[in-house]
Parts: sequence; structure tokens; C-alpha cells
Amino acid sequence: MTQRAHIRTPILQIACEISGPTAAPAAVLLHGFPYDPRSFDEVVSILNAAGLRTVVPYVRGYGDTRFLADEAIRSGQQAAFAHDTLDLLDALELKHAILAGFDWGARAACIVAALWPARVRALVTCCGYLIQDIANAGKPADPEQERRFWYQYYFNTERGRAGLAANRAALCRLLWQLWSPTWAFDKATYARSAASFDNPDFVDVAVHSYRHRLGAARDDPRYAQTESLLAGLPKISVPTITLHGAVDGVIPARTSEGHARHFTQRYERRVLDNIGHNVPQEAPLAFAQAILDLSK
Repeated sequence: MTQRAHIRTPILQIACEISGPTAAPAAVLLHGFPYDPRSFDEVVSILNAAGLRTVVPYVRGYGDTRFLADEAIRSGQQAAFAHDTLDLLDALELKHAILAGFDWGARAACIVAALWPARVRALVTCCGYLIQDIANAGKPADPEQERRFWYQYYFNTERGRAGLAANRAALCRLLWQLWSPTWAFDKATYARSAASFDNPDFVDVAVHSYRHRLGAARDDPRYAQTESLLAGLPKISVPTITLHGAVDGVIPARTSEGHARHFTQRYERRVLDNIGHNVPQEAPLAFAQAILDLSK
């Protein structure tokens, strides 16, 4: 049975869904933009049946997760999501957990694994090593990849902020379609996740995320020390499986081919045929199996 909880941390009240045996090893499942915990529904069922506990938070800017202070910066920088994850582990009194995520969630999981490895039993990351090299963000990619990042450049304009605010449901549905070109999701599936985008901080967090990574938005000072550590692109020293959809429409599978250099422990890369960006929802068996393989 799923317990819906609101967990207070130093910055947020985090809405999350907790299920499975209370005393069992925990897997924390982290979503990204523009998705929500519904991406993990089938994964949760598989993991709970296998005897694992699951914790699935709504990340900042989604669902019922709220900032505690009105004056808090609605930061979407990479360090913010990592600290949210660490704060959640602390609040739940989890000394360590398996971290598994995609998109923003994979980045947060990578950062916690890199900087606080004692808290991470193992890591499942989609698209490989996702810690951002912000110092080199101004270097252009090949033209085709630049085209895939159109939405990031759009959000770096005030027109883009207004477009996301006014058309969030239609815009995010378009991103689902572009990023997972072989996934035939229906209206009801999308609507269940799109409800989470009505959070009052959704636009501010997303816009800050895509501006900060390009050096166009200021840091939240509370994360300055962590960002300085991330600038060194720290290696990850926990057992890791990378999953990458072969038809990912935003981060092509070829981009993770050389990522083994970022890992110092067991590392395995699995490319999933006919799967796009939303790996846990498109390929729940493969996603869950990676977690189970690392839990042994």
C-alpha cells in the first residue's frame, strides 16, 4: 500500500509516495522535467514485489511539494536537486539508499553519489554521467544537438518564460512526443502527470534550471560550495548501471558511450532498443531490473 506523505526538510515540504516493506532496503526514484512520480508506477510495483521499499518524491516545483519560505530562491540549479535528495534521506532517517532517476532526477542522483557516496548503495542513471560542466556551457554542440536544445534557449527568454506559463500542458506534451518518439502514450497517461505541473513554482524552477546551466542565472548562495565542487566534475565511486534509450530524442544514446571514465567502481551501460527519454515509464521492467541487479 502506498503512503502519501509530506516530509519537512530545511527548504521544502516534499510530497512523496512511500511503499513496500518498512524495514527493507530503500530505492529512491527521482523524476525530471517535465514528468512526475507517475513515471515510476510500474517500477514501484515490481520493486515492492521483490521486497524493496520505494520512496518517490515530487521534486521542487511539482505536485504538492512546496517551499517553506516565500522569499526562498526558486532555484533549479543542479546542486539544489542534489541537496533536496540528501535532505530527504536525512528526514526519512535513511543512512543510505539506492538512487535511481532520469533527466533532472538522474543528475541529482549522480551528484549525491559523487559527493556523498556513503549515502548511496548504488546508482541507476539514465543517459550516463549528467553532472553539468557549467564552465564550458558556452561551447556549442553540433548543429543537430543544438536543435534538440531549442526549449532550453526558449526558456532563456522572457517570451519563453511566458510561453511555459501560458501553455505548459501543450508545450510539455510536445516535449514528451519529441523526446520519446516511439512511445504511444494516451491522453489519460499524460493528464495524470500534467496535473503536477500546476505547482505555483513550476515555471520559476524550470526557467532557473535552464538559465543557470548556461550561466544566465545567479546561484542560490546556499549551494555555492557544492557548485564549486561540481565544477571539478567529480568521479562517482558507487556501483552504477546506466540506461540509455536508443531513440532518446533529446540526449542521443551515442553521447554516453565514453562515460565509463567518470566511474571508479562497477559500471555497466545498457542501451534499450526502441526506448526514448522517459525510460522508467517506457521500459519499467528494464529500469526495475537494473535496480534489482544492484541490490544483490
